[in-house]
Amino acid sequence: MSHQLRPATEADLNSIMELEKASFGNDSWSRPVMKAELLATHTYYLVAYEDEKILGYAGLSKLASASSADIQTIAVIDLYRKKGIGRDLMERLISQARTLGATLLFLEVREDKTAPQALYKSLGFESIDRRENYYQPDGIAAIVMRLELQ
Repeated sequence: MSHQLRPATEADLNSIMELEKASFGNDSWSRPVMKAELLATHTYYLVAYEDEKILGYAGLSKLASASSADIQTIAVIDLYRKKGIGRDLMERLISQARTLGATLLFLEVREDKTAPQALYKSLGFESIDRRENYYQPDGIAAIVMRLELQ
């Protein structure tokens, strides 16, 4: 597989929203929220693609005045999971957080999603908290994870 990464643009919104809905169902962000995320000055979104087809996307938020950053979202098409795309997206976001001067990187992950949790742990994230009923309307808890950047 020869996927590549590039910054996401507003032109990617339709493909991103298709993947968002397929990946997150009831927890999906709305189109206006996703568009605002893509266009915000404090966010950094990437897409993974092959032959012009978007296979995954991920986003980072880092305010200029903050010493921490947050992974906002990440998704990969089902058929392309476990092929390194999620890891590549995460590694690029971690690198970008460092470039932007973050010393800590946070994310939330559904408690019932063990594969993403394993990926994040393999990248050095540690579980630091649990938030009840975080994902709505499903009422699923979130595991809060942190990575110390050096």
